[in-house]
Amino acid sequence: MERYDLLYRLYEEFDTETLREYQFFVDLFPPVDSRVALEHWEEASDELDQRKTAIREAFPAGTTFAEIAAYANREIAFTSLDLLNRYGRAVNALVLDVDETLRSAGGTDNEIPRETLYLLTEFHERGVPIVICTGQTLENVKGFMIQGLGNELVHSGTLSIVYEAGNGVFTPGHGSRTKQLLYEDLGDEIRSVFESVRTRVLSEAPEAVRRGCHLQGNEFNVTLKPNFETGSSDAETVIDRGLVHLLDLLGAAVVDVRSERDGADDVDPEIGGQWARTHYGHLDPEISEVLEAAGEMSDRDVEAIPDHVRELFELIDVGYYHADAAEISSLELNKVEGITAALDVLGIDDPFVLVMGDSKSDLRMMRWAEANGTGLSAAPEHASRDVLSHVMDTDGLTFKAGQSAEMLRTIYVLNLLARLE
Repeated sequence: MERYDLLYRLYEEFDTETLREYQFFVDLFPPVDSRVALEHWEEASDELDQRKTAIREAFPAGTTFAEIAAYANREIAFTSLDLLNRYGRAVNALVLDVDETLRSAGGTDNEIPRETLYLLTEFHERGVPIVICTGQTLENVKGFMIQGLGNELVHSGTLSIVYEAGNGVFTPGHGSRTKQLLYEDLGDEIRSVFESVRTRVLSEAPEAVRRGCHLQGNEFNVTLKPNFETGSSDAETVIDRGLVHLLDLLGAAVVDVRSERDGADDVDPEIGGQWARTHYGHLDPEISEVLEAAGEMSDRDVEAIPDHVRELFELIDVGYYHADAAEISSLELNKVEGITAALDVLGIDDPFVLVMGDSKSDLRMMRWAEANGTGLSAAPEHASRDVLSHVMDTDGLTFKAGQSAEMLRTIYVLNLLARLE
């Protein structure tokens, strides 16, 4: 019988909704030091086992179908089967952004939900490595991952942390390869550009930007964040102004570094800023829209930018996140480089990953997965416009804020179904 027919039968003949409620209770509310609570948990566990046994006895490969019923509703199960039919293989690693993906300031009080953490431990138990990709520092990420998943899992040798958006990779349990500092391979010119921008970004900012923003990032990621509620009109205004300021600083730093290298006469910093506005406005429609709305779009021809300046621009990314952030980062240090380094340490030679993220830095991971046939992508519904566009154009895997567990359930069931091959 076709697997689709078996799934139809499963959800028609059995009360899978009640079964999932029992599974949820048993998984997430283990018995505490109370006799009454223990008795209640044991009763639920017995009832869960009876319901699963009925499914096990009714189906070939009944154990797998019992697990599917326990973790997925009808929609998730059929989505999982569609994905398996499309790609023909199981996911062998999870690549996960944290902020506004696994957790959401608006939906989960900025905590990774208990259900999400539990499902990650289930993937771990089934031998699926986890790669956490984030712009945060290693110390922050390591701390809350140990708190959420436990010290044993984090140090199991099957979890890797790509931190500071690709500055480094931390994979405990791998000897000399445990910590890789990817920034050590960057050239002196890139270092000089970022040093120049970082030291000047607030001190030389227009007053509205200086008062309305604070600085985040690291040596190779300079990010302006608003001192207002993300998404508000005040945040939009100050980030738009901050973007123009960053472009001007970047252009000035690039022409200064290249002029020094070539022994050429100094170029007017204002011209460097114009070149930066032209180059990045040409690359990114959102940046172009901001510049046009502010009356700051350069009228210079993109083809007129000197090659030696364009070459350095092409190693540096400018990111704009509406009413949230404006940043510059090194394209040689990004999440894709971090992922490939992490997968190499984890020994995954033929990756097929789930990429979950919400921002443009995550979009690079998604495009890498699609271009190389190495995975599929999912995003929260509030993700950036470009991320949502990519996800909807590929597999349409979206989830509501704070509901990352739903997507993990989809992949968990995909992997269960793949065992039936």
